[in-house]
Amino acid sequence: MVDSNASIDTVFRALGEPTRLRMIQELSRGERTIGDLAEPLDMTLAGASKHIGVLEQAGLLTREKRGRERVCRLRPEALLAARDWTQKYSAFWNDRLDALDAAIREQDDE
Repeated sequence: MVDSNASIDTVFRALGEPTRLRMIQELSRGERTIGDLAEPLDMTLAGASKHIGVLEQAGLLTREKRGRERVCRLRPEALLAARDWTQKYSAFWNDRLDALDAAIREQDDE
């Protein structure tokens, strides 16, 4: 789960920004340096580092210093909290969509 100091709203806020979401997608393929994450986004290391800090605070990644580089690694277990939260509401939405489907079919039959 997410670190005790990172709440689900922090996770969703971190994932809700397109740049950070792209970084997470890149990290899902393996470890990356800050430079590796910044390059395809055409941003400075300082800019990338700010986004990485938000992701780290949300518990979505870890940073490790290796020589002169900072290597980032995805913490996929943190994504489980987001998955679990959304699954709680899947039954609700399935019921609503089933009701909508039934209403549309009923209207089409008239």
